[in-house]
Amino acid sequence: MRAAASSAALLLVLAGCIPAAEPPPAAAPPPRSDTPYAPPPVAPAVEDAPHPVVAPPARRKARVEQLAAPRPAWEARPVTPDARLVRTQEVLVRTGDTLSAIADRTGASVDAIARRNALPPPYALQAGQRLVIPGGRYHRVAPGETGIGIARAYGIPWSEVVAANDLREPFVLVTGQRVLIPALPASAAERAAAFRLDIDTILTGGEPAVASGRAPVRPVKGATRVPAATVPVAPPAAAPGRFAWPLSGQIVRRFGTGRSGERFDGVEIAVAPGTEVKAAAAGTVAYAGDGIAALGGLVIVKHGDNWTSIYGHAGKLLVRRGQAVTRGQVIALSGQTGFADRPELHFELRRGRTPVDPVTQLPRR
Repeated sequence: MRAAASSAALLLVLAGCIPAAEPPPAAAPPPRSDTPYAPPPVAPAVEDAPHPVVAPPARRKARVEQLAAPRPAWEARPVTPDARLVRTQEVLVRTGDTLSAIADRTGASVDAIARRNALPPPYALQAGQRLVIPGGRYHRVAPGETGIGIARAYGIPWSEVVAANDLREPFVLVTGQRVLIPALPASAAERAAAFRLDIDTILTGGEPAVASGRAPVRPVKGATRVPAATVPVAPPAAAPGRFAWPLSGQIVRRFGTGRSGERFDGVEIAVAPGTEVKAAAAGTVAYAGDGIAALGGLVIVKHGDNWTSIYGHAGKLLVRRGQAVTRGQVIALSGQTGFADRPELHFELRRGRTPVDPVTQLPRR
């Protein structure tokens, strides 16, 4: 018995002298597919020296050269959020009443009343007829105001205002028009985060309100005496015809849904910096600036028949809003602005609000 105990004690002592086996090193995770691959750091020459921690380079906003131009209308003409609260009610049509007169009395909009009561144009009324006035907050459009300015003032997406008022092409506001404002987000932080400037917002809410009975001004040929930011500019009437390539280069990203499921509304064309970017068709410049961070230097040209062409990542802009351009006219120089990973051109075509694959509308190369 004593011998067995001695043997056990000896085994315990020997076990304490044998070093424990180290677990195998964990396999390094594969690089993420949505970030550029970086090779592993080289081991230091001195054993057990710590590996240096290298922070990824911060994204630097490249400067966009632009012509001297006034601020966009939504900045030049801020909107005061003074919407009138209207209660839901029923009114009796008086002799000689018009829908416009009833809208003025109640504070609601003509369009909202017509939609609520299924009244077709020209909104003929009869004395004694009862109409339901839809309640809500109604903003009265002042001269020079834009949809973007209204959306910013109330801290709501412009697309929600478009939907609430059933606005249609060409999305032109009229001075004195009442716009129904959807419910506001709860907090100031939520209101600030709700508004986002993008291509669709500029196309549908970027043009200043038109004065009742007055036509928009015609675009000008040069870039020196363009209309003021708060003056509405008439869109082109003629159809653009066949579009031309804005420049020559390799398409590095195509239109459609990518592997990760995100939608891409145009094409990216890799080119040398400073390459001339040409208008794909005759039209009117609707926007030239760098207000959309992802696209950097940006030109938007409106064409007839409800077409629009978009040119992003430019390093230098050569046109201004309200300027008429011809097919093949140089409107910018390519760059690496916005979120571009290389010198390239972001190019889109849209019919109304709908993006169209540019390759289907351009000559084969």
